[in-house]
Amino acid sequence: MGDGIQTLHTWERSGLLDDAWSRREFLKFCGRMAVLLGLSDAFIPRIARALETAIQNRRPSIVWLEFQDCAGNTESFTRADSPSVAQAVLEAVSLDYHETLMAAAGHRAEEARHKALEAHRGQVIVVVEGSIPTKDDGIYCTIGGKTALQIIREVEPYALVFVAVGTCAAFGGLPKANPNPTGAVGVEDVVRTKPVINLPGCPANPDVLMGLLVHYLVFNRLPDLDAQRRPLFAFGKRIHDTCERRPHFDAGQFALAFDDYGARQGYCLYKLGCKGPETYNICASLRWNMQASWPVKAGHPCIGCSERDFWDRFTPFYERLPEVRAFGVEQRADRLGGTLVGVTAVGVLAHALYTWAVRRAERKAEELAKKEGEAKPNPPEG
Repeated sequence: MGDGIQTLHTWERSGLLDDAWSRREFLKFCGRMAVLLGLSDAFIPRIARALETAIQNRRPSIVWLEFQDCAGNTESFTRADSPSVAQAVLEAVSLDYHETLMAAAGHRAEEARHKALEAHRGQVIVVVEGSIPTKDDGIYCTIGGKTALQIIREVEPYALVFVAVGTCAAFGGLPKANPNPTGAVGVEDVVRTKPVINLPGCPANPDVLMGLLVHYLVFNRLPDLDAQRRPLFAFGKRIHDTCERRPHFDAGQFALAFDDYGARQGYCLYKLGCKGPETYNICASLRWNMQASWPVKAGHPCIGCSERDFWDRFTPFYERLPEVRAFGVEQRADRLGGTLVGVTAVGVLAHALYTWAVRRAERKAEELAKKEGEAKPNPPEG
């Protein structure tokens, strides 16, 4: 960031890709991104080259706006699974404006946004966190004397794409829930002239945002989207299909209370309100905190937070879904009673395959790092 304006998270560029340990971590990150994007191991060097080129050129520019939000997606993003990952991505994209992370405030912060927009007209990736109030001319969220609605319209001509991070930005989220007193909407309801990509979730997984950025840097285009403008690489499957508790569902083994035998044995949480059968996300495969866990593994049912109008559609959260005849879930949940069916292991198998692919890509990255190290000439003595 220019003119002395820097983020609270400052990154040392020198030696990022030269140090042996960080180089290995960098290539392992490239391997994980290849798996996330559904690419083969052969793409690992290409991803690495694309990120290295971006780091040298400091492109593209990101302007991160926050409106009706809790900053949960910012918290999630800054907790990516290793410092080298965040360092590589932030160096590759040039985070030019972010109210929560930047040291500047007031007029200096606003000047930073204007300078970034002017310097990168038509090429700015605008990340939006939080919903946009529209009632009463949007007065329920103002920054620097301007409403969120005004800021979006001011920024739109400069944008390459809008990335709505989190369910509030994507679909309106909690602020939009009935009775929606502020007239909150998602970014897609306001932006008219530029593409919008939705990354819903409370919060969104930081690796999904990184995957989106890596895809753009590698292929110079945006990823394929579903009907709700979500990247297919992360939102192409239901949580129910990749959940590690899916075999228990198919076996008719359900927890009926949070402290019963079934809960202690890791049984399916469907009858305690799990919305996995109607929720599309990569949570069960990608997980959080260095891929350590996610809500269902920790013993809490999925509440469907990455789906449109989830608060109104899925509450009460701890009651079973209404009939979902499209998938036959309710019928099967009542019919099954301890007999395994043909797809019993689908959830465990899906996660195991994803984990295997990640480990395989990381081993490939280790081999690449070792070869690079062997190919480097030894420094002259003396």
